[in-house]
Amino acid sequence: MDLHHLNCGAMQPYGGALFDGRTRGIGPANLTCHCLLLETSVGLVLVDTGTVGRDAVATADRLSPFFRIADRVRLVPAEAAFNQIQRLGLAPADVAHIVMTHLDFDHVAGLPDFPGAKVHVSATEAAAARNPTTPKERARYRPVAGMNQAGWKLYDAFVAEFFGLPATYLEGIPGLMLVSLPGHTKGHCGVAIDLGRGQWLLHAGDAILNGREFGASPFTPAAARLYQWFMQTSQVRRRRTLAELRRIRRDEGDHVEIICTHDPAQLAASRPEHTTVRQRSPGTGG
Repeated sequence: MDLHHLNCGAMQPYGGALFDGRTRGIGPANLTCHCLLLETSVGLVLVDTGTVGRDAVATADRLSPFFRIADRVRLVPAEAAFNQIQRLGLAPADVAHIVMTHLDFDHVAGLPDFPGAKVHVSATEAAAARNPTTPKERARYRPVAGMNQAGWKLYDAFVAEFFGLPATYLEGIPGLMLVSLPGHTKGHCGVAIDLGRGQWLLHAGDAILNGREFGASPFTPAAARLYQWFMQTSQVRRRRTLAELRRIRRDEGDHVEIICTHDPAQLAASRPEHTTVRQRSPGTGG
């Protein structure tokens, strides 16, 4: 299995380092949209699809004006997953599976570009997106409303385990697990990828916004912390999820690398990998 790290669009809200932890001043920050592309024996697999589709005008029409303006969403077609896959010399039509951490607007923009793919997502998350109950939910899930959801595979039983967290294997994709990480959204999940050799990569989506949340002295940039508070559906669950991720990072750091969506430093440090895959349940001997 070959693994590629992609930046599929970005957001540039004002606030500089207060948002991304690195940009000087309070001008536009540079928040990435860190997606993964896996070349596997069952076809290409995407983890999330980013902020922009190959048709930037259509993407803009689907976005809530509030989030498009407040987050200063960057809509550059060259950053669409579809176009990046082509530049890698691969065929977008070969994307067989898309695994979603959650269904926020900045993660789903590329979904319409892959009509033949099976979409894997938490049943709780799909229900929240299909039946938004607050203005914030209607805005964050607005792009989902017009999507064809016939090919979606929903998961409601998390009976496996990923280092102490509820998880489930993904149908038809060896070596990948959906890991329950609620709080940011009702059905927010991480995606765990077996790299072989006892190593795992956990894409934690928006369960964290900046890698410095795992430091010896945990730190979240002030504006990012405010954004976390605004977007969370449950502060109790989000903090519990963060505590569990810190536990895994502390106790299993030699075996598990944890990444998130919007930290530019993490994306800059990422490198492609060639891996071997064994489908097993970590931490349980399964």
